[in-house]
Amino acid sequence: MPAQGDNLRVDQARLWDSLMEMAQIGPGVAGGNNRQTLTDADGEGRHLFRRWCEAAGMTIGVDTMGNMFATRPGEDPEALPVYVGSHLDTQPTGGKFDGVLGVLGGLEVVRRMNDLGLRTKRPVVVTNWTNEEGARFAPAMLASGVFAGIHTEDYARARTDLDGKRFGAELERIGWVGDEPVGARRMHAMFELHIEQGPILEAEGKTIGVVTHGQGLWWLEITLTGKDAHTGSTPMKMRVNAGLGMARITEAVHRIAMSHQPDAVGAVGQVNVFPNSRNVIPGKVVFTVDIRSPDQVKLDLMRGEVERAAHAVAAELGLGCSIEAVGHFDPVTFDPGLVNVVRRSAERLGYPHRDIISGAGHDACWINRVAPTTMIFCPCVGGLSHNEAEEISSDWAAAGADVLLHAVLETAEVVA
Repeated sequence: MPAQGDNLRVDQARLWDSLMEMAQIGPGVAGGNNRQTLTDADGEGRHLFRRWCEAAGMTIGVDTMGNMFATRPGEDPEALPVYVGSHLDTQPTGGKFDGVLGVLGGLEVVRRMNDLGLRTKRPVVVTNWTNEEGARFAPAMLASGVFAGIHTEDYARARTDLDGKRFGAELERIGWVGDEPVGARRMHAMFELHIEQGPILEAEGKTIGVVTHGQGLWWLEITLTGKDAHTGSTPMKMRVNAGLGMARITEAVHRIAMSHQPDAVGAVGQVNVFPNSRNVIPGKVVFTVDIRSPDQVKLDLMRGEVERAAHAVAAELGLGCSIEAVGHFDPVTFDPGLVNVVRRSAERLGYPHRDIISGAGHDACWINRVAPTTMIFCPCVGGLSHNEAEEISSDWAAAGADVLLHAVLETAEVVA
């Protein structure tokens, strides 16, 4: 740590003001945000972030997936950079902090280093990863996945939203196709600051979550095909009801997750019913099953059980059934050395902390494949996230950014 002392803190008011200003772009209908990826609002948020970074003396690079990299130079031109960041895109009914805290917390770290005249051996790069949420274009963490070699760029650019619009075309439309090859950058380390998106830290009175692992997940898109028919005139025994099949599979997913406790979860998320008319028996339903566990064996067992249950339900009801895996990553073990850096930083600052497993997927889960990576969590009220009512306190935001600041200064190596 630098000689300036163990008590270094970010500018709490500036960080909060930045979060609130970004939240004005893509406002939701209930106090949160709807800044889905590659929409006009996403483009506007990117422009604001770029202006702030340039004002802080950083140079901006953008790759061909639209990932943004704002670089504060280091003293050693040969030293690999320390990366920080997350994402600016939101769910359709998202909150003001999911992802955004990690990007603007990283920006605040650089601003504070500028305030104090601190120089580091290694460059520091603040990153905005494209399409982390996967709400508009599945799968989630799409662009960081291309960066890490999980997906091909052709696959990513061909992804479509519910209106049939292609990822590649929409990225071009909003003007954020860069010229850097995806994945060409090398990293010394990456830190991602994020809200917990769960209730544990708040319930236990902890200010900082030291993230040691991440759950693996499968997203399974199930398509059930039956027969559209009138709800009033079709006898019950003659129906081929795709909606009934979905209901039974939903119950099966819950039962399967409960049978693998502890450390296993599962639910049906996105649902599209066709023709979605009040007096027509659904002839087709397309829905996603989300199953997660930090235990690889449990995760794979649950996938197999869900698929078998879905086919069994379909056979019993006379439905067609197809299943496609539209998202996946294995359980993640974050870099032990960086985990210790985060833990030491929390201890140095006197923040109550605990080790924690991430229940959600994050860009850090993919970047961990190509560089040492870890995460820092701060609490969120009631554990609520992916909801416009998502809330954190200014104190929590600042504490997370304080730990990020100390972790970056230690890892990027302050130069006297």
